[in-house]
Amino acid sequence: MFISVVIPTYNRLPILQTCLRALEAQRLEAPVTGFEVVLVDDGSTDETVAWLTAQAAELPHVRLIQQSHGGPAQGRNRGVANARGEVIVFIDSDLVVTPTFLSCHGKALECYWQRAGHRRCFTYGAVINTANFSDPTSEPHKLRDLSWAYFATGNVAIDRALLEGAGLFDTRFHLYGWEDLELGERLRLQGVELVRCPEAVGYHWHPALSLDQIPALIRVEQERAKMGLVFFRKHPTRRVRFIVQYTRLHWLLWELLTLGGLLNERSLKPVLAWLIRRGHSSWAMELLRLPLNRIGVRALYQEARSAVW
Repeated sequence: MFISVVIPTYNRLPILQTCLRALEAQRLEAPVTGFEVVLVDDGSTDETVAWLTAQAAELPHVRLIQQSHGGPAQGRNRGVANARGEVIVFIDSDLVVTPTFLSCHGKALECYWQRAGHRRCFTYGAVINTANFSDPTSEPHKLRDLSWAYFATGNVAIDRALLEGAGLFDTRFHLYGWEDLELGERLRLQGVELVRCPEAVGYHWHPALSLDQIPALIRVEQERAKMGLVFFRKHPTRRVRFIVQYTRLHWLLWELLTLGGLLNERSLKPVLAWLIRRGHSSWAMELLRLPLNRIGVRALYQEARSAVW
């Protein structure tokens, strides 16, 4: 089994360096015989391309593909088009994997294929969130790391032919969010089975919350709202309504939990700052999620009112 790891990246050089070095340290076991890393640079404006060129000898498995900034859906599609493997593994460029990562995915896939007699499945590895940049793999597994998503490109492996038969990623998802879950919805409707593979562990690094991140987090919610409407238009079902929070129940929930908007990113700032100063940035982030969810749901309804169907 030859695996192609497809990674889109955009201006994430510091953590990308750790990501790629972890992949170079893979210990391969049967049925995995080899691998490549197809890295798609999505028009980065930092030193990503220069660093990759300078470090090419130390990254023998990495092949660099460049494109103008078009978003992760376009980047992943281009990566698959340039891949040589029979199995595609998707991870993000801020994920740091363990040495047995690829072998665990390969073994889980092969086990299912032999048992079922077909390849209509994908493996979904564990993602552990961490803010520890210097040693991300030291982070323990936490309850909030559990994900109920059906298909998310942070850590999945799938037969290439099956993936291409489903149609790859919809490039209308050019902003943040939902392109992987939308592909997952198509796979689910085709009867493709999710196979949990908790042994294939990836540590998802993101910086600890600081107050100056708030405007960017709000922008992400607004982008997610736009893409959430694209998702719902393509799959106008109750299931997708709940996934993207396009229901009156979600509207009411976040209005109640934020006291009609009284608890917002401005009014909560002193509490957030207090938590951050005391080293509880993760709790600060959970608190901030209340107004962020309200912003996202309201933006989704606003987008639906202004959009032409």
